Amino acid sequence: MRAVDIIIKKRDKQQLTAEEIEFFVRGFTNGDIPDYQASAFAMAIMLNGMSPVETADLTLAMARSGQVLDLSKEVDIVVDKHSSGGVGDKTSISVMPMVAACGLPVGKMSGRGLGFSGGTLDKLESIPGYRVDLSTDEFKKQLREKGIVLTGQSMDLAPADGKMYALRDVTGTVPSMPLIASSIMCKKIAGGANAIVLDVKTGLGAFMQTLPEARELASLMVDIGRRAGRNTVALLSDMNQPLGAAVGNALEVIEAIDMLRGGGPADYREHCLHVAAHVLVVGQRAKDLNEGRAMAENSIADGSALEKFRALVAAQGGDASYVDDNSRFERAKYVEVAHAPRNGFISQVHARSVGEASVVLGAGRAKKGDPVDHAVGFIIHKKVGDEVREGEPLFEVHANDRAKLAAARKAALSAHLFSDEFVPPLPLFYE
Repeated sequence: MRAVDIIIKKRDKQQLTAEEIEFFVRGFTNGDIPDYQASAFAMAIMLNGMSPVETADLTLAMARSGQVLDLSKEVDIVVDKHSSGGVGDKTSISVMPMVAACGLPVGKMSGRGLGFSGGTLDKLESIPGYRVDLSTDEFKKQLREKGIVLTGQSMDLAPADGKMYALRDVTGTVPSMPLIASSIMCKKIAGGANAIVLDVKTGLGAFMQTLPEARELASLMVDIGRRAGRNTVALLSDMNQPLGAAVGNALEVIEAIDMLRGGGPADYREHCLHVAAHVLVVGQRAKDLNEGRAMAENSIADGSALEKFRALVAAQGGDASYVDDNSRFERAKYVEVAHAPRNGFISQVHARSVGEASVVLGAGRAKKGDPVDHAVGFIIHKKVGDEVREGEPLFEVHANDRAKLAAARKAALSAHLFSDEFVPPLPLFYE
């Protein structure tokens, strides 16, 4: 078998066998197949696509390129929840402790933020001492003893994906649907999850900006999960405006903890309860969504979800006192309130523009490896459909630099559009 023949076959729109895909992925991972051939392979997939069977075979080959965790000795079932990214999306920080408090083990490997989309690891690192680099043995031990792990991806899981993504980023092949789906799902499968809930965002602040695109990606990932023997469900959720009020690292963790106490913005709370209900159903702890939601609500009411988050933070070396006293979180030097310039109804809060403005403040990364400022960000007070009066507080900017504050304030203000007519609120979920 030769790499060039596999490239030619895909170039000519023919279907690859599982053996051909396995050969190519294994050769690329161990260095026998060079970057230039892998780039040509990615471009052929980008232009000609892959069948669902090919995409599943590619996913499994990438999952098998490194260690595949078997967690059956630790717990009876492991659930993972993945969000395709967005602005103000801190749901894992609330949902995972809720479902773990309901007796469903959670083993989650998260990523860092890049561009306008925030990363769960960066948010959790705003708690001093919180470790995101657990070894495989530490991961298994904590899952067994605490029933919840939220860490970064170890280097030995799906190494083919890391290598392939680096190439896709510089060869114009990032938007390929089979490559996106296999990249996400190979890490979930390698991470040992038996059940997976995918929160696929769509809208102005999502990577999939239209509902048909999001639906296609979601369907592909669910198909991969089922072919790999994982109980998988995908939700299509709105990301036209920021989720909740907080955008930034420490600000989002504070909001997520507030939600676990029974507070938090109404849209964020509703989103988390809906996702948690689905997680409990696929994880075989609830018979239907109504029971799952009731269990999730009860975990907040009785304090067990907050206690589970406190246990998670302590287990991973974080200062658990931050969970009980949010005044301990690092605060920005400057906090400035922006006011509504006119009467009317909010017709848009452009999620991507707010996310990009938070990067200007230092809350996100322009490129991989950039440091982040945990204290800065926004508190967005209004949602699409809300009525506002001139001079009413619209949002807060939290900044550590006056010049950055001015630029970010201007960008966030322009993200808000107004209408004289009533505007209906946006749905939280589409399907």
